[in-house]
Amino acid sequence: MLLKMPHRQFLFLLTIVLGIEFAVLAIAPTDRKDWLLENVLVVLFVVALYGSYRKLMLSRISYLLIFLFLSLHLVGAHYTYAQVPYDRWFESLAGRTFNSLVGWERNNFDRVVHFCYGLLLAYPIREVFQRVVKLRGFWGYFFPLDITMSTSMLYELIEWGAAAAFGGDLGQAYLGTQGDVWDAHKDMAFASLGALIAMLITAGINIRLQRDFADEWNESLRVKDSRPLGEDEMRRLLKRNETA
Repeated sequence: MLLKMPHRQFLFLLTIVLGIEFAVLAIAPTDRKDWLLENVLVVLFVVALYGSYRKLMLSRISYLLIFLFLSLHLVGAHYTYAQVPYDRWFESLAGRTFNSLVGWERNNFDRVVHFCYGLLLAYPIREVFQRVVKLRGFWGYFFPLDITMSTSMLYELIEWGAAAAFGGDLGQAYLGTQGDVWDAHKDMAFASLGALIAMLITAGINIRLQRDFADEWNESLRVKDSRPLGEDEMRRLLKRNETA
C-alpha cells in the first residue's frame, strides 16, 4: 500500500517519521559531542537528497531503503555504536542475549550497520547511475558495488582523521574500534558484502523479468571503440586543433 502512494506524499511521510526519530534520539544521547559528530554527514546527505529531488526523484523503494539505513544510523549515533544495547533488548524478549546465540564476543551493531550500508544503499546508487549515466548491463551492477566500496573506504578515512584530530574519549567513541585493529577492514568488507548481495538480488530479479537481460549484458561488455587512447588520442586532438 505504501509503495503505491504518490511519490511526494510518500517522501513527505518518510520525512515526518525520520524527523520524529531524529528528535526523540536527540534527547540525552550517550555522548552529545559524538552524537553531533556522527550526524554531520547525515544532515549534509539529507539536505543534498532533498535539494535534488525535484530534478531526480528516486523510486519509492530507493527512498524506503535510504530511510531504513538512516534510522539504523540514528540509533547508533544516540547510544554511540559501541554501546547500542541490542543484547539487553533481545534478552528481555528471548531470555538470552543475542551475542550468546550467535557467538559474538563484542558489540557488533556498527558492523551490522556497515553491512546494511551496502545492502540498503547499493540499489539507490544503481538507480542514480542508470538514470543519470545510463549504465546498462554488467556496469549497472559493478559500479554500485564499486561506489559502495570506495565510499566505505572514504568513511573509514574520515573516521580516522576525526579521531586523530579530536583525540581522547571523543575520538575513540567516534572511531568505535573496541580494541580490534582490523575493525576498519572488517567494516569495509561487510559493506562490500552487503552491496554484493543487493546487486545479486537485483540481477536475479532482472534475469527473471527482463527479456533482453543477456543481450544488454553482452552489449555492455562489447568494445565500442577499437582505437587506442593515451598518446594516440592526444595526437588526434592536436591534429584536430591544427586543422580547426
